[in-house]
Amino acid sequence: MAKSKNKRIAVLCTALVCIAVPAFLLFPKSPQKDSANPPLTDVLTDSISQIVSACPGEIGVAVIINNADTVKVNNKSVYPMMSVFKVHQAIALCNDFDDKGLSLDTLITINREKLDPNTWSPMMKEHTEPVISLSIRELLRYTLTQSDNNASNLMFKDIVKVAQTDSFICTLIPRPSFQIAYTEEDMSADHNKAYSNYTSPLGAAILMNRLFTENLISEEKQTFIKNTLQECVTGTDRISAPLLDKEGVVIAHKTGSGYTNENGVLAAHNDVAYVRLPNQVCYTLAVFVKDFKGNESQASQYVAHISAVVYSLLTKTSTNA
Repeated sequence: MAKSKNKRIAVLCTALVCIAVPAFLLFPKSPQKDSANPPLTDVLTDSISQIVSACPGEIGVAVIINNADTVKVNNKSVYPMMSVFKVHQAIALCNDFDDKGLSLDTLITINREKLDPNTWSPMMKEHTEPVISLSIRELLRYTLTQSDNNASNLMFKDIVKVAQTDSFICTLIPRPSFQIAYTEEDMSADHNKAYSNYTSPLGAAILMNRLFTENLISEEKQTFIKNTLQECVTGTDRISAPLLDKEGVVIAHKTGSGYTNENGVLAAHNDVAYVRLPNQVCYTLAVFVKDFKGNESQASQYVAHISAVVYSLLTKTSTNA
């Protein structure tokens, strides 16, 4: 009887072990990250965070790699866009012209006396005639390549309003990530209004990335915007600085620069770029600097440093792949 009882106990224990083993195999421990070879996105995040942590202000960064992997640093904040919003303006205006069947070669007449002589305006310096006749294409080129404020103000006043621009861009990127409420003229009159034209770094990066990877408007107008952004001559000491001497690198970008207040604080210093490397690796980089305690040259150094790190890491990765 005792032997029979012991035999039943042994069988029961064996059965329990047989049940327990499959259960253990069904729920293995989650795989651990390889600390010796961390994901590229982690390396980028850590490297950018180190630069950002030393900044006498706030820097937000977003990177989109090959239209897939995304890196975000300080993306929960929003930043004054300044002239970065001229990309948004150009896309919205071109969409409006598509809807109306209008060409970018449409001419408009500008009374010189209505232009602001105190704002940044290469257009006004180059056209001294009392009545100026320019195409929309030329106005857009002035805004995108040289960040002309008079050209931007004219298009907001007479062609596609601020509210219409804001509404259309909301169909392309999430509403919480941006807002366009004022023109350059408005911000010039009240510098605090610059903070109401805001974006998250990722919001700006998504729009630039979609511009270069998707069909948002007619092919002719979208190609024009993309090619014109490659001709941008402002802010060459920012994202483009470490890339200018790199063979085969193509960069299209738009800058935005803020005002310095009476306390020496720079409201904004921005750049958003789409970069294509010779091996066809592409990435979008958005860097926004806010409330910087220093001058524009110093702020540019932080932007350029971040750009150099991103380029270096992506180049090494593609080389080792």
